[in-house]
Amino acid sequence: MKELTHYIDGAHVKGASGRFSDVYNPATGEVQARVPLATAEELDRAVASAAEAQPKWAAVNPQKRARVLMEYIRLLHRDMDKLAEAISREHGKTLPDAKGDVQRGLEVIEFCIGAPHFLKGEYSVNASNGIDIYSMRQPLGVVAGITPFNFPAMIPLWKMGPAIAAGNSVIIKPSERDPSCPLMLAELWTEAGLPDGVCQVVNGDKESVDAILDNETIQAVGFVGSTPIAQYIYGRACSNGKRAQCFGGAKNHMIIMPDADLDQAADALVGSGYGAAGERCMAISVAVPVGDETADRLIEKLKPRIDSLKIGPYTSGDDVDYGPVITVEAKRRIEGLVESGIEQGAKLVIDGRDFKLQGYENGHFVGPHLFDHVTPDMDIYQQEIFGPVLSTLRAGSYEEALHLASSHEMGNGTSIFTRDGDTARDYADRVNVGMVGVNFPIPVPLSYYTFGGWKKSGFGDLNQYGPDAFRFYTKTKTVTSRWPSGIKEGGEFHFKTAD
Repeated sequence: MKELTHYIDGAHVKGASGRFSDVYNPATGEVQARVPLATAEELDRAVASAAEAQPKWAAVNPQKRARVLMEYIRLLHRDMDKLAEAISREHGKTLPDAKGDVQRGLEVIEFCIGAPHFLKGEYSVNASNGIDIYSMRQPLGVVAGITPFNFPAMIPLWKMGPAIAAGNSVIIKPSERDPSCPLMLAELWTEAGLPDGVCQVVNGDKESVDAILDNETIQAVGFVGSTPIAQYIYGRACSNGKRAQCFGGAKNHMIIMPDADLDQAADALVGSGYGAAGERCMAISVAVPVGDETADRLIEKLKPRIDSLKIGPYTSGDDVDYGPVITVEAKRRIEGLVESGIEQGAKLVIDGRDFKLQGYENGHFVGPHLFDHVTPDMDIYQQEIFGPVLSTLRAGSYEEALHLASSHEMGNGTSIFTRDGDTARDYADRVNVGMVGVNFPIPVPLSYYTFGGWKKSGFGDLNQYGPDAFRFYTKTKTVTSRWPSGIKEGGEFHFKTAD
């Protein structure tokens, strides 16, 4: 059986703790590898290496750092197929979806080539008599990213790119469920010319996470995962004086107005709700048709589309719409929430509970489910299911639909489908959610904007990627300067003003 490693100081390092976690093939349920779980001492070794390498990397001018990123992009394109296969093998998502995982991370690296611009400070000449004031943006030092299983390329790249471009060293603690791709990403940084120690991968579980949060050298932590863990990491990191950006769960609503193109809306719901087996923080999991007539027509359009979904392993090629969920525990949790929906009175329009895939009976496959007449008090509405389950809540009016999306405790993404520009504009302005789509189902902004949810979907003042990333991974130093001019002045006992 394959035994994975850590990646420390530019080399693969075997785990020393004696503790391992099994890495499964979700399609078969079989163990395919073991990943070591680091101790605090192993994490400290990586931090020491990162701390030694960081000052030299920070001293490299931003333009030369950007050239390393340019080479890294070339290598990502070269190894796209290898990276995607590694993702699909351990996560279960289809190969096209896995390539999209890499691509959306790659686009953030492309944006980070512009680091020289984002690292510029400000300069005020003669702010007072003979006094100049200027600011500079400097790296934090050693930073860390704790990344999730559902995007094993994209999220690590979101952390690596801005941190490295800004002159920091970065340590990634990936999910122990699918760790191979992050290790491959670290190898490519070395090949691209990044000095040893600037990017490292330490595998582990809660022990490693707590070691990251308590290590005094690590200055900032970025996290993506569930809301309870996001709150935990944010609180512990902040109490230890670290910067933190922590993104949690989601319950994303799509509002379907009576004037919407229902074919377009149904296609969007199926793709966004069931793609990647629903294991996306931006998946639409709640459809909110306005009016019973709209709801009835929408359900009728959804049923044949959902019934025709093709489910299978990534090895089946491009003829598969989605694959298995990540673990058998995830499968059981999804099935338990489906049962709770039935018990609490929701109507199960499409029942995927009996889905079996011949030859893959031990795989973690979950059939598609569609609920109607869901109410806000039900568990399937309150909780993030993270599976191929779409809930339909019928709203009596636009205002009721707006209230549903705005009042849920999670506020990651939302969409509205309508032909009315005034309604769309009003919704985008008033909804209490961080990312909004108009006739667009998964409103993940492009790399030169920024990604982040509100309420219990996001903790911290700054979002991921875009200009916010450079603000997060740097600190501002301001210098007030005056050179002797031959004018002698007495001692000053007051604050200098602009006079």
